[in-house]
Amino acid sequence: MNTEETALAEPVNQSETPDAAIAMIDAEGTVVGWTQAAQQLVGYSAAEVVGRSAAHVLPPSEDALRASAVAEQCRAEGGWSGTVKVRHRDGHTLTMTLRVSLLWGQDADTRWLVSVTDIGTLSSGAVNGPVRESLLAHAPIGIAVCDPQLRCVWANDATERYDGVPRHQRFGRRLKDSLPAVEAEALEVVMLQVLESGSTMVHEFRAWPPADRPREHAFSSSFFCLQGADGTPLGVCCMTVDVTGNRRARERLAILSEASTRIGSTLDVMRTGQELADLTVPLLADHALVDLAESVPFGVEPSAQTGTAGGRTPLLRRAGLASVDLGVLELPWVREEVIHLVPTSPFATALRTGRSYLEPVLNTHAGPWVENDPVRAQKVRDSGIHSLMVVPIRARRSVLGLAVFGRSEEPTPFQEDDLLLAEELVTRAALSLDNALRYARERTAALTLQRDLLPHRVRGGAAVEVASRYVPADMDHGVGGDWFDVIELSGARVGLVVGDVVGHGINAAVTMGRLRTAVRTLADLDLPPDGLLAHLDNTVRRMNDEDADGSDEDATAVSATCLYAVYDPITRQCTMARAGHPPPAIIDPQGQVTFPDLPAGAPLGLGLGLSAFESVEVELPEGSVLAFYTDGLVESRDDDIDVGLHRLDAALSLSESDRSLEDLCSEVMETVPAQAHSDDVTLLLARTRALQPARVASWDLHNEPAAVHTARHLAARQLSEWGVGHLMTTVELIVSELVTNAIRHGRGPIRLRLIQHQVLTCEVSDTSTSHPRPRHPRTLDENGRGLFLIAQLSRRWGSRCAGDGKIVWAEQDLPSAVVAQGGPSAGSPLQHAGH
Repeated sequence: MNTEETALAEPVNQSETPDAAIAMIDAEGTVVGWTQAAQQLVGYSAAEVVGRSAAHVLPPSEDALRASAVAEQCRAEGGWSGTVKVRHRDGHTLTMTLRVSLLWGQDADTRWLVSVTDIGTLSSGAVNGPVRESLLAHAPIGIAVCDPQLRCVWANDATERYDGVPRHQRFGRRLKDSLPAVEAEALEVVMLQVLESGSTMVHEFRAWPPADRPREHAFSSSFFCLQGADGTPLGVCCMTVDVTGNRRARERLAILSEASTRIGSTLDVMRTGQELADLTVPLLADHALVDLAESVPFGVEPSAQTGTAGGRTPLLRRAGLASVDLGVLELPWVREEVIHLVPTSPFATALRTGRSYLEPVLNTHAGPWVENDPVRAQKVRDSGIHSLMVVPIRARRSVLGLAVFGRSEEPTPFQEDDLLLAEELVTRAALSLDNALRYARERTAALTLQRDLLPHRVRGGAAVEVASRYVPADMDHGVGGDWFDVIELSGARVGLVVGDVVGHGINAAVTMGRLRTAVRTLADLDLPPDGLLAHLDNTVRRMNDEDADGSDEDATAVSATCLYAVYDPITRQCTMARAGHPPPAIIDPQGQVTFPDLPAGAPLGLGLGLSAFESVEVELPEGSVLAFYTDGLVESRDDDIDVGLHRLDAALSLSESDRSLEDLCSEVMETVPAQAHSDDVTLLLARTRALQPARVASWDLHNEPAAVHTARHLAARQLSEWGVGHLMTTVELIVSELVTNAIRHGRGPIRLRLIQHQVLTCEVSDTSTSHPRPRHPRTLDENGRGLFLIAQLSRRWGSRCAGDGKIVWAEQDLPSAVVAQGGPSAGSPLQHAGH
């Protein structure tokens, strides 16, 4: 055999369940050789069969005339195949596929080799071996029988097809006399083992048969020990079949199976390109390049007309490269390198047409290679690449890029079946790339939506100094539903909120936006934290009810957690409540970190009402820092929340009282584990301020009409003290209307308070729990214009509950110079005066 054994497979020398059973019969139909495989199949030992007619194993019902006809056909046609019934030694009948092959010996002697396979085992789930498959498919089988000294004594005509050795040159000679030494020695070792053990063994190897010299073939040889009547070995029978097709099919299935786990492991398009290149080298090619359209790595799908339209050369970006020797090519072996294509090259043609290009024998000395791209042609010549495939990466109607495969070390050129395999692998990669692009579009949309919905700039007014950080989840998990907000409330107070919508993607971002808007609306109503969460819980429940009533069967219930706090810089009181959210951290001016004992509350969406939430009030020294965060900061795949809370505690404990909040935010974020985030990470820090007593003035008033004049006088005096006398007329009107309403609708004492911070706030409190409702009076109505007047004169106005009554307030803008000055340094004699 012309084997040129450059890449011999490891021999498979092993005992196995008989692939087929064989026996040798002479010209008169007498059994002259038996095998252990035949004994296992039909139950007869060599002593019971050898020397007797082959009809001994035929059942009595088998027609003797048919047996005679089969014998005549064998003599006339040189063999026979078909289905027969064979009698087992214990009496039951077996249905067999039988094949009779003519063997030639020296001096033109003939013998018959009978090969049988039990049809009943075909449906048992057993794996067919190469000989059995060839028997069933009536494929050519090369048969040679050697004596105990391994000299060939019998052979059939098919043997010559495989190794090219004529029959007359084979007889009386050993394998080493007609085959290359390496393969002959390996085969003879197997034959000696078979003679010694009597079992069936298999040896697989690769070779180049004379009939198809350019192409490598895979062969499988099964060896059987032929025994005489006394059980002594008479010789060894070798049956060789060409398993190239089966082997290639198995190799392709193995590669495709591996591709399903190795290609597309992430949603990173550049990594997918590298995975495709890594998989194909060296399983399919010696060198592989994967180039994507320049827009693909940035999450933008190329147009359907990618190519050289308008004379413009398409640009690609290298996403993957692999080679058995990266130094063999001088092409740009750098990932993310921009690749310029020659418009008339096979690469540009494949990109433009979307059709694969195969050049089994690469000719870089003449033709379009030299004419269109001589520089690259010379580099390819120097590299030794002799066979090339170019496969476009197609997804739906777009070509995303190219995959290029080359061979230099492997001498066999690419064939059509190699191109089919490459196209299948590229198709799988294209699906992963398309999924990644679609995900990138959704992620970009979700991230853009979320960033637009989150506050672009947070301000704490006179109450707090704030800083924040937001880091979206990694590519695999998608943008989440974290949000935070700082809401300036009436009376110089501020609302601090952080929340987390369960889930990822656009739906989570949209839900986050809806909840943030709802929180702002509820905060404008000056609801206490527990009341706000109860209303927000009811809002989420209504959202779920609306989705359940819709036609979208894939709609999932919305669930979220939230923490809401209100800080008053006048009293330094912070009131907070949470709905299933992690508790805040409080850092006092000395750097001591505590996590307040705040009832956890139920996540939003359960509809449990006010009873599910409870507010807690704490007094904070000026300069305290509140740390609000989402679970992404303290939870990870490897650690539970306690480890994360301890890590956060340690990071916050190191902070100095004069350190900027921006620096502290950065330091805390650096403690988050370096691996990609599976959830959004949100951090909101707020350092408390205390409003100076000189910037607050309050008076208790009697519930009588005369109190209106007194309130106007006190307010005017205080505005003069604060240097904002130009607001006196407007504020006097507002105070008159607010105090008049309090006298008219309330019964108990009245309190007037002026607060100077970023704006001037005028507050009037009374014991009535009914809130004012503006109305539109008719022309002749004598009442009902007070609130309308307040709304026209003030920056904004409103009311809120306070103890056993309410507070009605209105705000006036202050000149920027007064706001920057921060008010007087000494208290006014009118402050806190009773009347």
